[in-house]
Amino acid sequence: MDMDIATTPLRLEHAKMHAKHKGHEAMHAEMVLILIVTLVIAQLVLVQWKQRHPKSYNLVTLFQMWVVPLYFTTKLHWWRFLVTWFIFSVVTAFISFRATRKPLDCTTPRFVYKWFLLLYKISYTTGIVGYTVVMFTLFGINLIFRVKPEEAMDFGISLLFYGLYYGVLGRDFAEMCADFMASTVGYYNASGMPTKHLSDSICAVCGQPILVDVSEEGIIENTYRLSCNHVFHEFCIRGWCIVGKKQTCPYCKEKVDLKRMFSNPWERPHVMYGQLLDWLRYLVAWQPIIIGLVQGINYILGLE
Repeated sequence: MDMDIATTPLRLEHAKMHAKHKGHEAMHAEMVLILIVTLVIAQLVLVQWKQRHPKSYNLVTLFQMWVVPLYFTTKLHWWRFLVTWFIFSVVTAFISFRATRKPLDCTTPRFVYKWFLLLYKISYTTGIVGYTVVMFTLFGINLIFRVKPEEAMDFGISLLFYGLYYGVLGRDFAEMCADFMASTVGYYNASGMPTKHLSDSICAVCGQPILVDVSEEGIIENTYRLSCNHVFHEFCIRGWCIVGKKQTCPYCKEKVDLKRMFSNPWERPHVMYGQLLDWLRYLVAWQPIIIGLVQGINYILGLE
């Protein structure tokens, strides 16, 4: 009898809790359904937008990539990121300014591609080091060096974030500069019809003479010949294919054989890494917008 009296308040409290949360299961199901439907619709809209209007899609995505992380890091007071973002923005703005000038200076294309190729390699190395640190921390190797797990994980994730973010942003700016420079030089345009005749000793990316034969070993850089028999400076064609994301010959638009161009197996991960960055662009640029849209719909429907 005393036991029943003691448990009565607990039962009443339990009943009140059930009454308070009654209908929450249905509300959670509606929220999940809205999330799934919004993700599907957003993906279809983005795919159609990219196919029908690639220039506007790439421009808006680039702006999103540049601004969205800035908003969150400013809100969270991540000063290290803000400093690196500011330095990157200033240097890249200067590079982009030179790439869009008309007439184009003869040294600009090689200068631009060298900068973005350097940025790409730095971001690639930073991302790999960050990933390695994260994996070492998960396996407890950090304890050998007497480093706390939370400090090692924070360091690894930070490096991984920096590498991936600046890798994506650098590739997008490089693609924009590649389009401007190639059309200005005159050996390439959107219609595929070159406005100048290409000599056998001229690089179609930068428009400068080729001084090293394909069969010779260059001191600074080599000369590459594509399957269409057009020749290019090493830095130019690497920048065009890997950094500028152009998979066709700059002059005749024939498909570039990347396996033939990068015969060294140690260079192929750069191509795979570039594909990974293309996928991450959607995650960084559009995912926060879609999640915000879902939260707005839930708020309007009174589900939050």
